[in-house]
Amino acid sequence: MKCFCFLYLLIFSFANGQETFYTAKKEFQLGNYATAQPLFEQYLKNNPKDLKSVEYLGDIQSHSKNWEQAIVYYEKLKLAKPNVADYQYKYGGALAMIAKSSNKFRALTMIGDIENSFLNAVKFDPNHIDAHWALVEYYLQIPAIFGGSERKAVLYANALLKISAVDGYLAKGRIAEYFERYATAEKYYKNAIAVGNSKTTYQKLADLYKNKMNQPEKAKQLLLKFAEKG
Repeated sequence: MKCFCFLYLLIFSFANGQETFYTAKKEFQLGNYATAQPLFEQYLKNNPKDLKSVEYLGDIQSHSKNWEQAIVYYEKLKLAKPNVADYQYKYGGALAMIAKSSNKFRALTMIGDIENSFLNAVKFDPNHIDAHWALVEYYLQIPAIFGGSERKAVLYANALLKISAVDGYLAKGRIAEYFERYATAEKYYKNAIAVGNSKTTYQKLADLYKNKMNQPEKAKQLLLKFAEKG
């Protein structure tokens, strides 16, 4: 009888814990992060090796732009399973956001870790679109003296083109726009529209017309064209 009671309590405890996790997951998916956070924390307290809860907690902090706290969770993930591309990507992304808002000296100390994390993400998952995008932006934004390079940015844009044509064209457009080669950027964004035909592709070209090429009417007509598509 005692054995039966213990087994019942064990099953009840497990079921109750799983209910807490799924409730937290549902709240997260609804964007109710303040509700989801304590539920994930409660579940993690009883299941300290559950990496999915750690990841959700890191994502909650990221959504709230609490990068210093997000990095704590993402570092745990990276250390627990260093070969998981998503963990490397999220760690590098949070670190990059911290560097962006830090003083130059502190930011410089982070450059190596940021680059390595994104490179590792691509290494562990060669089809990781977000990591390729991160490397494109990284090599555009970092000064040449610290490793920034248009050539390297193009390298990862070309890799994106093979994985996802629309992302590849958008990345090439982004590089051309960054270096003020607006006619070239326009060509790539048009290619992206032809392939992706999405709101994002139309918006990128419209933004180029409006903000860089001083053609607000052209931007307006382009967005109207997309709206008419339904």
